[in-house]
Amino acid sequence: MKNTARVTDASGSMWTAADVPDQSGKVAVITGANTGIGYEAAAVLADKGAHVVLAVRNLDKGRQATDRIKAAHPDAAVTLQQLDLTSLVNIHAAAEELRANHPRIDLLINNAGVMWTPKDTTKDRFELQFGTNHLGHFALTGQLLKNMLPVAGSRVVTISSLGHRIRAQIHFDDLNLERDYNRVVAYGQSKLANLLFTYELARRLTATNAPTIAVAAHPGASNTELTRNIPGIFRPPFELVSGLLAQSAAMGALPTLRAATDPGVGNGQYYGPGGLGEMRGHPKLVGSSPQSRDADIQRRLWAVSEELTGVTYPV
Repeated sequence: MKNTARVTDASGSMWTAADVPDQSGKVAVITGANTGIGYEAAAVLADKGAHVVLAVRNLDKGRQATDRIKAAHPDAAVTLQQLDLTSLVNIHAAAEELRANHPRIDLLINNAGVMWTPKDTTKDRFELQFGTNHLGHFALTGQLLKNMLPVAGSRVVTISSLGHRIRAQIHFDDLNLERDYNRVVAYGQSKLANLLFTYELARRLTATNAPTIAVAAHPGASNTELTRNIPGIFRPPFELVSGLLAQSAAMGALPTLRAATDPGVGNGQYYGPGGLGEMRGHPKLVGSSPQSRDADIQRRLWAVSEELTGVTYPV
């Protein structure tokens, strides 16, 4: 999939999918890659020569996505991996298969996620959004990292959101929000956790002189299936605003692609759209909330995440 449109946004940047360098010989594992920005990123990376692994919960939808990519790019190398981020048992099994099938992993893009869900839990009884968006990816990354650390230029890219600034904090005394569940608060906690995880992983990689880097990205306001859980009363005004401000999933995938492939990207950086309010536009280096940069919170969340998942890292 080639995106050659060159429209200057408010940041002055015009980085597009055409700027993705050749990915031949690289292996890219992308969670939730059967739809939305994950699918768009997978299609571009496959077109650029990477062997792309779509790590998805629903294999039927994964096969459909694979067929669409191969129809557009007949020479694309695309395979499937079943992955359910709501189950630590399934994550462990999927990680074992990925390690065995791909001794070398160049890119891990932690893209899958849920947003604003009604109160629910994962199979391990974690609050659904925190358990899926953060703990599931924390467990997966920790189990794949050994296949990445020997690979020069390898990257862990984790997708956060503008939501990390909205009513967001880590509720260490009630991570599952059992006392007072609010779907917006839960989403904000999970997306803040994605950034805290990225920055702490980046620090640990630097401390061990690893060739791997950890980077984060967010898609701004993009038209994807992620908003399907918006309560009915809020849907009409949200869809009106979204129709005016939201960009395509292909544009929303550009920060992910830049974080994953731009040679100038550094460890611990964060990329998002460069337009008004970071809601749309071409990708650029962006900032995150002061809370996300708090090293004490980063370390505390890491320790709790290791305890909850049973996964320890080789860094």
